Amino acid sequence: MTNKIRVLYIDDEDNNLNSFKASLRKDFHIITAIDAEDGLRIAEKEEFHVVIADQRMPGLTGVEFFEKLMHINPDPIRILLTGYSDIASVIDAINKGEVYRFIDKPWNLEQIKNAIKNASEIYFTKKELKDKNERLKKVHSEMNQFVYSLSHELRGPLMSISGVSKLAKMEAKDPSILEYFDMIDSATLRLDDFIYKMLDFYRSTKIDNKVSEISFDEIVNQQLEAYKEKWGLEDINIDININQATKFYSDDAKLRVILNNLFSNAYKFQKIEGDSKFIKLIIKVDEKEALIQIEDNGIGIDEKYHTEVFNLFHRATQRNVGSGLGLYMVKESVIQMGGEIKLESKLDHGTIFTISLPSLKK
Repeated sequence: MTNKIRVLYIDDEDNNLNSFKASLRKDFHIITAIDAEDGLRIAEKEEFHVVIADQRMPGLTGVEFFEKLMHINPDPIRILLTGYSDIASVIDAINKGEVYRFIDKPWNLEQIKNAIKNASEIYFTKKELKDKNERLKKVHSEMNQFVYSLSHELRGPLMSISGVSKLAKMEAKDPSILEYFDMIDSATLRLDDFIYKMLDFYRSTKIDNKVSEISFDEIVNQQLEAYKEKWGLEDINIDININQATKFYSDDAKLRVILNNLFSNAYKFQKIEGDSKFIKLIIKVDEKEALIQIEDNGIGIDEKYHTEVFNLFHRATQRNVGSGLGLYMVKESVIQMGGEIKLESKLDHGTIFTISLPSLKK
């Protein structure tokens, strides 16, 4: 197949067709048609980058031809030749035929060459974008499969290791051996946390929101049970106040990413020797938005880091308990759902995060 730009030209006058082809055949691959019906038959069988049609033809006009061409093949860029025009016909051509450009008759050779070249650039740019979108969909599908594998194929053996370690600790009598099993438990716990972080990272950065009806009571109670099993929380006063009297719609997975990471930070960055440790969670919901506020009296965040803590892999403390992913994922989730997040914190005096999220019900 020729590498030249492929152009289909429709006109009801033989002289115009012959003149057009003779003038442009060295620069482009030209195919001509004597009327709109003939042009449609050719367009069904062959690929074209640019289609040019005269407006005034017996039978179908140029605009009507383009309108039908849209159903056969919408990809070629369309140029309309016209010896007359009024605002009504211009609007009609743009709305119905999605015409890229108008060229007055009699046409100028250099003008029409430039128009074809510019139109072909648009065609190839759109085609490249379409191909990239198809590849992106493929990658997205493969990523879903990878995440499923990550959560099941990796966590399964990890939980088996943890279970065997716990059984071995029950039977072991030597304190030095128990120390080794404690090291195994610590390592498996860190790896399990990392896997959860990777799953949360994937969920938080997904552009598409999977919208469903949200019960904040249910989400918070489920997460709180998991936290108690994981950390105990006996030394921290947990104060939770949820006021939801109406239905609210959002992305359940991203909401869990937000609450999980903010609560995790509030726990992990408590003062080691502090008294009266607390974590307060307040959620207020109406039909339009949900306001989420989580407060702690932990080590706080130095003001100079306030604009940086949401960056990927940034840590605002030397305490080696975080991956630098948590607040980045929180902000990404909030942004993906069209919300806002505010930070108030003072070093050694605790932290308050306030998040507003719109209901995603259309």
